[in-house]
Amino acid sequence: MGSIKAALAKPFAKYIHKKIRKWANNPIKTQEKVFKKLISEASHTVFAKDHNFSEIHSHEDFVKHVPIRDYEALKPYVEEVVAGKSDILWKGKPIYFAKTSGTTSGAKYIPITKESMPSHVEAARNAILMYINETGKTKFVDGKMIFLQGSPILKEQNGIQLGRLSGIVAHYVPNYLQKNRMPSWETNCIEDWETKVDTIVEETLKEDMTIISGIPSWVQMYFERLQQKTGQKVGDIFKNFNLFIFGGVNYEPYRAKFESLIGRKVDSIELYPASEGFFAFQDKQSEKGMLLQLNSGIFYEFIKAEEFFEEHPKRITIKDVEVGINYVMIISTNAGLWAYNIGDTVQFTSTKPYRVIVSGRIKHFISAFGEHVIGKEVEQAIQEASEGEDIQISEFTVAPQINPEKGLPYHEWFIEFEKEPKDINALASRIDQSLQNQNTYYFDLIEGKVLQPLKISRVKKNGFKKYMKSLGKLGGQNKIPRLSNDRNIADSLSGFIEK
Repeated sequence: MGSIKAALAKPFAKYIHKKIRKWANNPIKTQEKVFKKLISEASHTVFAKDHNFSEIHSHEDFVKHVPIRDYEALKPYVEEVVAGKSDILWKGKPIYFAKTSGTTSGAKYIPITKESMPSHVEAARNAILMYINETGKTKFVDGKMIFLQGSPILKEQNGIQLGRLSGIVAHYVPNYLQKNRMPSWETNCIEDWETKVDTIVEETLKEDMTIISGIPSWVQMYFERLQQKTGQKVGDIFKNFNLFIFGGVNYEPYRAKFESLIGRKVDSIELYPASEGFFAFQDKQSEKGMLLQLNSGIFYEFIKAEEFFEEHPKRITIKDVEVGINYVMIISTNAGLWAYNIGDTVQFTSTKPYRVIVSGRIKHFISAFGEHVIGKEVEQAIQEASEGEDIQISEFTVAPQINPEKGLPYHEWFIEFEKEPKDINALASRIDQSLQNQNTYYFDLIEGKVLQPLKISRVKKNGFKKYMKSLGKLGGQNKIPRLSNDRNIADSLSGFIEK
């Protein structure tokens, strides 16, 4: 007999599905409402006065008065908020700061307000409810669920709680899930990632795990430790594990490895959370892309990635976006971020409703020779090149080699294999071919003998983990960039290369 919880899940899922469809079917109106509310609720702030919010009645006005900023440019305002002042970027004070390790600017303090906090919590819940509504599956709600996340220990600074986003969200797990959630609070508080993973393995081994979620690279480490300990596939240890929830990086490069570790296929739900806001989640198993959250106190603008570095790039709203174009996503939020560049690039897979995939980072691209190669292209290339062959890739990153010892410059691919290809040169040429097919600039450079085809450097087993550990960035929300436009990562990896 099914539990009460499973029985109640279906009507609740149906109700939420209806609510979401309502705004998803009126996208432009929904965004206009969000925009007006943001401008009016922040009208008494220091930022509003500095940027003439009283004169902003349309998106055109907004573009005129509020320039695009990244964290560095917003920092003077953020520092005022960190110092404990009120009404700076948003009314009152934030309730939290999500502290993130910025790649360029050291630690970043991203405000979370009482208005913005609910969407961080509800979006992940809604993703699961949309899945229940679509598939009718509810059995998993009675099992144990694990969320691999940062420590929930928060510090206080000038009356504002400070911690990692995943640690802050851990304080909001609804009561009806508390009994089901793993790991224990004590284990979640362990700071050292490797100790934490080992403790999680001990805690979960005997449990009926049904949902596992986290960033793929760190879930992979958990799965590997489980397998080392038991000699069994994860799907045999956890017979009812049927739903993997992930975010933070593209899952495709990991999929083959995961299916081998699990020993069977499991359903997955992709999320797009960030400290700055919860932007999208996969709302359908049968569709590519994630539903953009248009009703969550976030107003979106988009700039074509190829125009982004021009002096006055054109800023558009969702009504003018097109499918398949690479856009830099700009957000204004009820946490007080205004025309803020989070650094991600997205592509729309559909505009009815608006669904996106994350295509990369505006800083993580290679254009050392004018080729404009982005994250989505390298991920697709490696996926296509591995299809039909028994290859498993643990991790990879790409960098330009501008001054090779001999021959033309090239892209160097650093790949750690779980299962080696029969012929590494054949794999390199398949990846190169796929990249040329996707990217005309790259094709022209190869064709015009400006570049030679890419080369693969094999990274030793666990090389990427050791590299991340050497930076003090093992675990949690830290990820290897897929692409760099310089050789900083490449040079640091040199000690981990198979000769």
